[in-house]
Parts: sequence; C-alpha cells; structure tokens
Amino acid sequence: MFDPTDALLLARIQFAFTVSFHFIFPAFSIGLASYLAVLEALWLKTGKQHYLDLFKYWLKIFAVAFAMGVVSGIVMSYQFGTNWAVFSDKAGPVIGPLMAYEVLTAFFLEAGFLGVMLFGMNKVGRKLHFFATLMVASGTFVSAFWILSVNSWMQTPVGYEMGANGQFLPGPSWWDIVFNPSFPYRLVHTVTAAYLTTAFVVGAVGGWHLLKDRASQHARTMFSMAMWMAALVAPVQIFLGDMHGLNTLEHQPAKVMAMEGHYESHPDGAPLILFGIPDSEAREVKYAVEVPKLSSLILKHEWDAPLAGLDTIPDEDEPPVGVVFWAFRIMVGIGFAMLGIGLWSLWARWRGKLYEAPWLHRAAIAMGPSGFVAVIAGWVTTEVGRQPWTVYGLLRTADSASPLDAPAVAMSLLAFVVVYFTVFGIGTWYLLRLMKAPPKVGEVGVKRGEKGPVRTAGITPGLHQMTEPKE
Repeated sequence: MFDPTDALLLARIQFAFTVSFHFIFPAFSIGLASYLAVLEALWLKTGKQHYLDLFKYWLKIFAVAFAMGVVSGIVMSYQFGTNWAVFSDKAGPVIGPLMAYEVLTAFFLEAGFLGVMLFGMNKVGRKLHFFATLMVASGTFVSAFWILSVNSWMQTPVGYEMGANGQFLPGPSWWDIVFNPSFPYRLVHTVTAAYLTTAFVVGAVGGWHLLKDRASQHARTMFSMAMWMAALVAPVQIFLGDMHGLNTLEHQPAKVMAMEGHYESHPDGAPLILFGIPDSEAREVKYAVEVPKLSSLILKHEWDAPLAGLDTIPDEDEPPVGVVFWAFRIMVGIGFAMLGIGLWSLWARWRGKLYEAPWLHRAAIAMGPSGFVAVIAGWVTTEVGRQPWTVYGLLRTADSASPLDAPAVAMSLLAFVVVYFTVFGIGTWYLLRLMKAPPKVGEVGVKRGEKGPVRTAGITPGLHQMTEPKE
C-alpha cells in the first residue's frame, strides 16, 4: 500500500519514474542509429534516392529522441548523490569506474561524430559521413554495454572485495566485474529489444503511410524492412529471453519464483501458470490458468524436474510477486505478438500482398508502441524482482537510501512529474508529428559511379548544394 510518509518508498518511486522515462529513448535511439547506418549504406551501394530520403527523414527523428535521452539520463544520474548516497558510497568504487568508462568511450564517440552525422552531409565526403554514422551507432551500443555491465553487476555481484568500512572494492580482475555472470545475457537481450522496438516504430510509420498511399516507395521500403526485422529477430529474441531466464534461475532463483507465481515448491514437476491473481497473504495464485508441468519443462527441460518455490525463501527476502508476475507476462505476451506480426507479414509477402494488406498495416500501427511497453515491463521484472536488494544478496535497498525526510523526497518527485510530463510530453508530440508527415521525395539524385551529385531540373544550385553531400 502506498504510504506518502515513507521516504524510502518515495525515493524508489522517483527513481523508477525517471529511469522509465529515460529508458524509452535509448531503447529507440540504439536501434534507430543502426537503422540509419543501414539506410545510408544502401544509398551508397545502390545510389537509389529513396534510401537517402528515408535517411534524412529518420535523422530528424533520431536527433530529437537522442537529445531527450541525453537530458533524461543526466537528470536521473543526480539521484545517486541525493536519494541514494549510501549506495553510492558503498558501491561507488566498483560502479563508478564503469560509468566513467561510458563517458570516456560512448559519450565521447557520440559527441565527436554526432555533429558530422546531423549537419555534415554537405560538408564532408560521403564515405566520411557514413563513417560518422557508424561511429554514432557504435557509440549507442557502447553506452548500452557499460550501463548494462553496471546493472548486471548489481544483479550478480562478483570480483569484489569488502573494505573495512563496508565498501565494495574492485578485486584483482576488472574482467570479472565487467563480464559478470548475467551480463552477456542481459546485453544481447536488451540490445535486441531495442532493435525490435525501433523496427515496430518504423513498421507503424510505414503502415500509416501505406494506408494513405500504397504506391509510396518510401512507405513500402520502411514497412518491408521493419517486417523483415519482426519476422527474423522476434523468434531470436524469444530464444534469448529463454536463455536469460535460465541464467536468472541459476543466480536469482527468487526472481524466477515470483515471475512464475510459484509460492510452493513442486517436487514432481511445476505447472506453467498462464494467468491468475497472485495473493501473497494466502500464498497462492487465485483463479490460475495453468498447464501442468510445463514450467519444469521450460526451466529444467524435464517434465518431472523439481522446482523450488517461495516457501524456501525467507519472507523478508521475497520480491513483490504481483508486480513481477504481471510485468513478466506483459513482456512475454508482447514478444509473442511481435512474432505473430512477423509471421503474418511473411504470409502476406509470400502471397505478394505485403503492400495491399490494410489489416496488417493497421495491426502494425497498433503495435507501434509495443516495444516501449515491453522494455519497460522487462525492466520492471528485472528490478522489482531483485528486491529487497540493490546489490543482490549483499546490500538491501532499505540500507542504500539517503537519510532524507519524506516531504523533501515528495517535493522533488512532484517536480520531476510536472517537468517530465511537460517537457517530454511536448517532445513526444513533436516526434509523432514528424512521423505523421510523409518522407519528402528527394529534389536531387545521385548516380552511381559519378563523383558529384546530379541536379534535377527545376532545382536551384543553392538548394542542390544544401541537400547533397560533397564527394
């Protein structure tokens, strides 16, 4: 139950609120940066104008989303020194250098080439501009690498030594800390989720414009590329999620018990509970719809494999079951819905009806925000499932917060809510407005093998120089 006088609860809500806002922008910009690199590569390889048109179209959207991601991330980081100063003091010797590496690598890489990518197309050669695009895309991945390494260490802490004052100190090998047991699984699962998030946004935009003009080459290209991603990457993501779940079972069994809703141990095979209402007081999932022994088959690959339940975990160490249970099902449900869209698109493509399937286009539009919902649901599953720990099994959340009074935390939380909904609400509205407008047909074309751009009739030299890169 919500208690407005609980400073710890308010601090947790504030961090959850700000990180949720922040997470949706990198989840989009990571995939979109790579999509831009693909579009520019296709333009350079084929010389086809519509690839360049789409690159310019999505570049504007990327710039806005990237800026909002940077701003929200900077604001969020200050909470480590305000609401979570004790955590920063105890874990800072380990996580501080990792976050500094992100600044020294990812931020410098992005800052060094972002200007060239955004404004340098008519200033530098095509190859150098493409290199800048690749560097920005690489920077988004490197940023995810370090942040997920930090988060994964908090989930599966290794490679540390305990100092005399209770601090976590780095051990003899930083490799053990960086490549902790859950990091590889969390990295590939999260980055793949970012690619799918972007694919479904692109697919929604393509579907929107196909409903208005089925002959649009820009809309056809967007939709086709997005549907290929859905068809090929969604099943891969489901497999990666299963691998990540098995890793979580090994290192954080209580989290998996909460995800599965297993209040009791099952010595001869655990059922897979599809739906139900977890009741932690009654220690059961009410109105459960379940498949006998399927959970044991998924997690242990044996029908009759025993699975421990939350009855083996001390009450004070249990995560909140209801939140984890439903967040996990939202994430998984969206993953299978993405797979369904991908299979539907393959069927339509095989029939030669990919661009003449209005219900598929409407479904793609409806699924446009699904990636954002899925990544937030996945984050909630991961972070709430880790409770009551900040450093799993070693440092409790209750022992990590700053000694602040509830009114102080409440006022800062209220300020965040007002400012975030205002600023990022306007930013999101502007992004949707950009997506609503169709890509502009290029005024100039570039022929393969030519050293410079070719101006089409009716275009002034000044506009020609502004819109085409120099060789």
